Amino acid sequence: MEEMLILVDPEDRPAGEATKEEAHRKGLLHRAFSVFLHDGNGRMLIQRRARGKYHSAGLWANACCSHPRTGEELTQAVRRRLKEELGACCPVEEQFSFVYYHRFGETLYEYEYDHVFLGQYSGPLRPDPEEAEETRWVPFDELLEDLRLFPERYCVWFITAAPRILSALTEG
Repeated sequence: MEEMLILVDPEDRPAGEATKEEAHRKGLLHRAFSVFLHDGNGRMLIQRRARGKYHSAGLWANACCSHPRTGEELTQAVRRRLKEELGACCPVEEQFSFVYYHRFGETLYEYEYDHVFLGQYSGPLRPDPEEAEETRWVPFDELLEDLRLFPERYCVWFITAAPRILSALTEG
């Protein structure tokens, strides 16, 4: 059975459903989430997206990102995907949300209402190779500098969300 995503309006109110492929091929606004993990010692977990991903393959991103399925609560989806993608389980808290739109090709778009979560984790990782080909713990200051100098290494949503998360972590 194909995964059904929750289409939303600009206020994040449900507006229907679509398959994952349809939402990304037609540029339909849908609910998504991005999870950022830090280790409590000034380092953030990033992952290099698997080369087989249909967009942003080989680029660096946050610990985990995905979509809640139709009928699935956002926090349930976050827990599910952390376990599936990284083999990790930890408390997370929503920090903020934002809408972004990016055209990857003639018929491939990201148009997401992205809920951004943050958690602290320092346990073992078991990345799913279909999702992430590599993971790294990076000091906050090094990550900010790399984002500034080499934004092309990172996914479009990460470039927007990571500085806000890092700012909150270093100010608090």
